Amino acid sequence: MKLHLKIWRQENKNSQGRFENYTLDDVSQDSSFLEMLDLLNEELTEKGDEPIAFDHDCREGICGMCSLVINGVAHGQNREPIKQVTVCQLHMRHFHDGETITIEPWRAQAFPALKDLIVDRTAFDIIIQAGGYVSVSTGGAAEASAIPVPKKDADVSMDAAACIGCGACVAACPNASAMLFTSAKITHLGILPQGQTERYQRVVDMVNAMDTAGFGGCTNMGECEAVCPKDISLDFIARMNGDLIKAALMGVS
Repeated sequence: MKLHLKIWRQENKNSQGRFENYTLDDVSQDSSFLEMLDLLNEELTEKGDEPIAFDHDCREGICGMCSLVINGVAHGQNREPIKQVTVCQLHMRHFHDGETITIEPWRAQAFPALKDLIVDRTAFDIIIQAGGYVSVSTGGAAEASAIPVPKKDADVSMDAAACIGCGACVAACPNASAMLFTSAKITHLGILPQGQTERYQRVVDMVNAMDTAGFGGCTNMGECEAVCPKDISLDFIARMNGDLIKAALMGVS
């Protein structure tokens, strides 16, 4: 395959970014999107040019580091039958010979660009840290079945825990909202027996951290759910809002 690439380049967080055009020949249809970028970087390095900086780690669709906007869509999930995949699991067979592909970083105030396609997602870490910990004194490790958890609650918690924190929801949202991510992390702990002690303080603290970080508000556009590689449901946002209302009625601040 021959591809024309329009890629965002930015030297550092203080510099003015711009798009640069590249042409890449002989791209295998069986290669992944990141392997295609590896091939481009090899060519750039051989020419003595600066390679393109992009985030990646596991390349197995687990860690969420491969955060790219491809042709205007987070993770490039804009072609049938592509759904619920990360960039590293997106393969070049879903593109056409001679096609022009536009590649950008996440676009959000809370995700400042560091270099080229890499953004700083420390804001997500701050939200997680605001959730604190479970303060119940448990002593030694208990058997897994010592605390009974209804299957329905366990299933919901597991669904929420599937969130890998990639930030696609923020990149896709017109408001750059982090509600889907935050609600998944809150639900993950808040629905289990072990998470009940700090349940309402946790939701208040994590939402406050989210707002302080500069994320926008949710207006139920649904773009976040559409691009989420782990199919995190908007239902978690409704659950979080319910807990937030209860916390306010209880005087938690």
